[in-house]
Amino acid sequence: MPFALDWFFRNRRTGEITIGQWPNLPLIVFLACIALELTLAPAGQFGAALKIAGRIALAAWALDEIARGVNPWRRCLGGAVLLALAYWALA
Repeated sequence: MPFALDWFFRNRRTGEITIGQWPNLPLIVFLACIALELTLAPAGQFGAALKIAGRIALAAWALDEIARGVNPWRRCLGGAVLLALAYWALA
């Protein structure tokens, strides 16, 4: 693997290549909110609260990846998700 790719994807803790990981709590909360939105299609205050909770959980996940990601790829992924959330919030 070329040095730049190796550096970008190499886990700094284990030395293995890390592209994805098991979801942590904020990502599980986000996925649960999405699943509830898709299955229940709630309206009103419950639907709005579900959407807000999901986006807050995803923002928490993204900030955690930026701060503690195991390699540059994970940190960039967190940054990209945070930028997407900001774009959706302003659009």
